[in-house]
Amino acid sequence: MELTKAECDVLDERRRQQEVEGWTPEHDDQHNNGEMPRAAGLYAISAGFATKYLDGETETCPVPDGWPWAPQWWKPTNARRDLVKAGALILAEIERLDRAALPPNAK
Repeated sequence: MELTKAECDVLDERRRQQEVEGWTPEHDDQHNNGEMPRAAGLYAISAGFATKYLDGETETCPVPDGWPWAPQWWKPTNARRDLVKAGALILAEIERLDRAALPPNAK
């Protein structure tokens, strides 16, 4: 089965987060207080808001309440790109949960 463009974009963003930003699995494992799913949710909410009210543009959206990291890491662009970021953050969180569920000798 061939991946869709959306699937490829989410996987590419996840790879970019790791290779360019340096967010390794070890780094992600430190974010065990819901930071990644909260960030993903806020990007998705921003995309939804922008789709309805801002013609899909999110780059002027302010840092939302509940953003789990420093303000400079809030980087909205447009609804689709923000959803790709959200998808990659969700994937990162699922991977983190899977690693956390492994027995200690399997990590």
